[in-house]
Amino acid sequence: MAELNPQHEDIRNSVRAFVEREVRPIANALDRRQEEIPQSLIEQMAALGYFGLTVDEEAGGLGLDYLAMAIVTEELSRGWLAVGSVITRNLITAGVLQAAGTAAQKARWLGGLARGELLSAAAFTEPDAGSDSASFTTRAQRHGDGYELSGAKQWCTFANRAHLLLVMARTEPDPSKKHRGLSLMLLEKEPGDRFSPPALTGAPIETVGYHGMRSYALTFERAWVPAANLLGMQEGQGFYQLMETYEVARIQTAARAVGVAQAAFEAALAYAGARRQFGRPIAEFQAIGHKLARMAVELEAARRLTYFAATQKDSGRRCDYEAGLAKVAATEMAERVTREAMQIHGGYGYAMEFEVQRYWRDARVLSIFEGTTEIQLEIIARRLRERAGVSK
Repeated sequence: MAELNPQHEDIRNSVRAFVEREVRPIANALDRRQEEIPQSLIEQMAALGYFGLTVDEEAGGLGLDYLAMAIVTEELSRGWLAVGSVITRNLITAGVLQAAGTAAQKARWLGGLARGELLSAAAFTEPDAGSDSASFTTRAQRHGDGYELSGAKQWCTFANRAHLLLVMARTEPDPSKKHRGLSLMLLEKEPGDRFSPPALTGAPIETVGYHGMRSYALTFERAWVPAANLLGMQEGQGFYQLMETYEVARIQTAARAVGVAQAAFEAALAYAGARRQFGRPIAEFQAIGHKLARMAVELEAARRLTYFAATQKDSGRRCDYEAGLAKVAATEMAERVTREAMQIHGGYGYAMEFEVQRYWRDARVLSIFEGTTEIQLEIIARRLRERAGVSK
């Protein structure tokens, strides 16, 4: 893996300073009250360019590489997973627009997404279809100069605050078409919890952790989407348009995991140095020292693998294999490291007043979203078979 250059180090230092100043002082209190990210914080992040990290400069973004994206994501997530995640939706939507949108679509939305003036949410998963996207049933039926969208979507995070919903819908009713019958379209909405009934309704889903951004179950009932909002003005290409952005999302999720684990590790190290038992800091006991050492080994290994996947993406080569490796390693590492951080805290680790329990709760979601561990392992196994010449 290429070493970080001075620009990457400057970016890390800048984001860390922002997180220490603006995020960490409020994160635990907001999480305990299950409150969303304040609009004032989103506006500060927008002003710093975080929503357009990888968007071309001429389109209003920062034009940074994916390694820089991973570093920014890691540092934001170290403060609060929700803050490291709120930029994900804009990066996904801007990514597919940049790659597959028409000139008119880019002119209309890309700059606003990059500057954080527009917020987006992804409406892909359905109540009965998550990993099996070929089974999506939400229907977009053509009527004149637009589409009527009907169906249900699940786990649409930040749907209430979004101006744009990136929706995967079936434009070809024949189920045998599978992925070839799916299209991506942008549904415009006013931000707010009431949505636009009856065409669009949303119900929040209570979760164990990952507070700061609510996830919603959405229902579309003949919601109107102009034909001009069909991504790339091409039906049946939605699945394929989305695939490349999945690599980015999985690398970013690995970076989120590294950030959460880093925060837990730092908390455990500080606690172990301050907590005294039997006349000395518990960090001096071999059992605790070895826990911290193993946490450091796993954390650094996952960070390096995440950066490697990012550099592979920057090279322009297909990297679903490397992105899968990074996501599996980093997200499973985050669960182990946050658990051990709680263990080092003893009973205090289970107390809501200590931040370490938040890291543990947040870490659990990371191996589930943006492609489960099981899906990543299947992708990795498929690539291994191809390389060994044992796959069709």
